[in-house]
Amino acid sequence: MLSAIPAATDDRVLVDFRTADDAGVYRWEAGPALVQTVDFFTPIVDDPYTYGEIAAANALSDVYAMGGRPLTALAIAAFPKEGLEPGTIREIVLGGYDQLHRAGVVLLGGHTVQDREIKFGYAITGAIDPSRILTNTGARPGDTLFLTKPIGTGIVATALKFDRIDPAAADPAIQSMRRPNRAAAEALASMASGIVHACTDVTGFGLAGHATELAAGSGVTIDLAADAVPLFAGLAEIAAQNRSGGLISNQDHFGRGVDVAPGVPLELVAILFDPQTSGGLLVAVETSRAAEVAERLTRAGEGAWRIGRVSSAAGDTRVRVV
Repeated sequence: MLSAIPAATDDRVLVDFRTADDAGVYRWEAGPALVQTVDFFTPIVDDPYTYGEIAAANALSDVYAMGGRPLTALAIAAFPKEGLEPGTIREIVLGGYDQLHRAGVVLLGGHTVQDREIKFGYAITGAIDPSRILTNTGARPGDTLFLTKPIGTGIVATALKFDRIDPAAADPAIQSMRRPNRAAAEALASMASGIVHACTDVTGFGLAGHATELAAGSGVTIDLAADAVPLFAGLAEIAAQNRSGGLISNQDHFGRGVDVAPGVPLELVAILFDPQTSGGLLVAVETSRAAEVAERLTRAGEGAWRIGRVSSAAGDTRVRVV
């Protein structure tokens, strides 16, 4: 769809949609560049306040993944004309506001339309150092890959929708979605320039899809160690009965470029395509400094799972699962 849009000719555009990155970057005449993104979605949890929190965390994540600092937000909302209590709307908006406030982001306003289905999210604007932009295009052969959150939120959300999971069992995934990627991003930003080569957040395309985009943008192949990928507890047991339409779409779209070694459980392969909401950061770093990166992430209270390596390009194979 985006292939029909002409490429930008303004040399102040540093990053746009052509590299499938998380946000766009625009250079000002002086000082930091402008980083912008937008994201919104339908409810994935029952509690309206928590839904608002997750929507804000998810929108902020794209700026963090680029190495930027979010500054302002505009709310984007769609609510039905009838059948929704004003208090529910108030809780959604308040949950999002509180999440933004904790991140030091100012809510400037927004826009609401009538729709039969609830949708909520934000357009986020931030600042970024033009010399330290993290994109999908910087991974190098030999790099170590880190993931900062477990995967499986899409499966958990689907199970919740159909009452196929105990709420207590779903809570770790919900808390993960509520937690923004700010601390992880700040830990990466504290590293010396040149250590972190590429970064993206794992959201709607799933781990396999976002790894594919990072590999394609960087001209490399990514080797994922299947048994090293962190999953929420009990996920494998419920995955087969709780595959969302997004999971199937991701398999259809990215599956041709994913090569799976014999012996890797098919259920785990499916989980790699599970669409995430407010997922963690997938980071490619200089291997000689990987221990230092892990230490910084851990000190910040974030996960630092080593889930694979970056290899030289291998034809049409973008991701190898071993």
